[in-house]
Amino acid sequence: MTLLTKFNHAVDHPNAGRLLIRLLLGGLMLFHGFFKLTHGVSWIAPILSAHHLPSLLAYGAYIGEIVAPLCIIVGLFTRIAAVAYTVNMVFAVVLIAGANFWDTTDVGAWALETEALYLVGGLVVMLLGAGKYSISKE
Repeated sequence: MTLLTKFNHAVDHPNAGRLLIRLLLGGLMLFHGFFKLTHGVSWIAPILSAHHLPSLLAYGAYIGEIVAPLCIIVGLFTRIAAVAYTVNMVFAVVLIAGANFWDTTDVGAWALETEALYLVGGLVVMLLGAGKYSISKE
């Protein structure tokens, strides 16, 4: 057995990878959700109104940034929660960060790389499911 084969065998743990991505994406999004809990979502309503959307949609941030991340972390309704998480990020990109879509930072990074990681991460969790280390055992 070659060294590369041994290494590949030693690190072949897709369920651990699923758990790590769930903990990372869910945990980081909870910071955003905590901000919404402590500061409210009323500041989102004018942004929605400017795009001719009902201000009631602002409360969806609680689902996308608190409920969905918690479900993703524990592995409960993971794929559905990942869809809600991803839709939340689509709204964030289109309504808030969309004006900066083609911008770069002072060091040449894409200005929306964090949003892109969250959005694509949500899609990845949706496609992979929770794995073995979860409540629902998807």
